[in-house]
Amino acid sequence: MNPTLEQLVLQCRRIFLRDYVLPAQIGVHSFEKVQAQRVVFNVDLYVSYEHSTTVNDRLHEVVDYDFVREVIASRVREGHVELQETLCDDLAARLLAHPQVQAVRLSSCKPDVYPDCAGVGVEVFRIKSEAP
Repeated sequence: MNPTLEQLVLQCRRIFLRDYVLPAQIGVHSFEKVQAQRVVFNVDLYVSYEHSTTVNDRLHEVVDYDFVREVIASRVREGHVELQETLCDDLAARLLAHPQVQAVRLSSCKPDVYPDCAGVGVEVFRIKSEAP
């Protein structure tokens, strides 16, 4: 049985990355297919205290922020994606594949699509499933 959100939050440390901006080939509109546009990513990783509390104050004892940045940058480099939903689902799955990550909340926002709003985006929250 998977833990509830409340149980998970109480057992984990939240590691986050805020406002990570990358140019990405994304979108369904013709003007979005001509050139890359800015996409803003925000990520929360939930890691058990056991895997996020250092004994010797060493990076290898925790989930490295560089891992999060590289997963996003690597996926963006793979090329055009039509929908933010597709990109967010793919990124969430890749981040959740890390053995220490128990859950992920990830959002993407395209701030330059419409002139009359700050941005349009998608957010996903996924909890790692227990092994069968």
